[in-house]
Amino acid sequence: MRPHLNLTGAVAACALGLSACGGGDDSPGSEARAGDAARPGARPVLCADLRMRETGTIETPEATELSGLAISRSQRGVLWTHNDSGDVARLFAVNTRGRLLSEVAVSGAAATDWEDVAAGRGAVYVADIGDNGAQRPEVVVYRVPEPRVKGAPALTVDARSLVLRYPDGAHDAEALLVSPSNGALLVVTKDFSGRAGVYAARQRGTGVRTLRRVARIALGGGEAVTAGDISADGRIIAVRTYFRAYVWKRKRGETIAEAMRRKPCAAAADLFDEGQGEALALTRNGGAFYTVPEGGRPPIRRYSPR
Repeated sequence: MRPHLNLTGAVAACALGLSACGGGDDSPGSEARAGDAARPGARPVLCADLRMRETGTIETPEATELSGLAISRSQRGVLWTHNDSGDVARLFAVNTRGRLLSEVAVSGAAATDWEDVAAGRGAVYVADIGDNGAQRPEVVVYRVPEPRVKGAPALTVDARSLVLRYPDGAHDAEALLVSPSNGALLVVTKDFSGRAGVYAARQRGTGVRTLRRVARIALGGGEAVTAGDISADGRIIAVRTYFRAYVWKRKRGETIAEAMRRKPCAAAADLFDEGQGEALALTRNGGAFYTVPEGGRPPIRRYSPR
């Protein structure tokens, strides 16, 4: 849950910085390495000249405040999305043209402040991590077995709750990343100073999981992180703000946390004109990304190299 913001004023009020700290992104040495990712120094293609095209419009009347977007790992052409706070616990499966494929009720979940969605192996992860006042002692990620949506306009699936606690007090956050190699959860906090913490936890085990801060990123004043994703092949990591997307390309043998401790490049796309933008989904190889803004009849946009 977040108010609509005067973004120009937020920029003027914040400072620019860059810092890094932390250990591994799950536990020391546990994150699978990027075996044949980028050669050292290679620049992500998303930071070259990009073109944008609208692939469709989501006409579903209930989809009015979309705050997350993820590309299915197992169903071609399926995008998962959801509303921000104020809706019931449900997901929308749409295609890239915006046609509704299925509305999925998530049983066993509460929709306190859903802010992002991520795709994993056989599952979709919904991040109930919004906390404008930084007052929630615990936040929740729901693991939802991914249903087949073809020919199923209405479905119900059961969720498993993964309860998370920060080690250093409550934070507002709107970005969830899921490691494609070991399923580790990574939450990126939101702050209009432009500084963000990257926190990680394993999925396995029971009870409350205490997150570990594994990196700090600083994107500049006003650049509050509103979404993020990791490509299915694990090579590209991206977060977005209201203004732009920032991209890391993993070097050979590098963990996700190690990559995010380096300075990212800015994707060559101006996202400010989209409106209230809180969603980003990378394609499988990270060579392009999709976005969708809040508001009625939101367009789906695809950004890719020219």
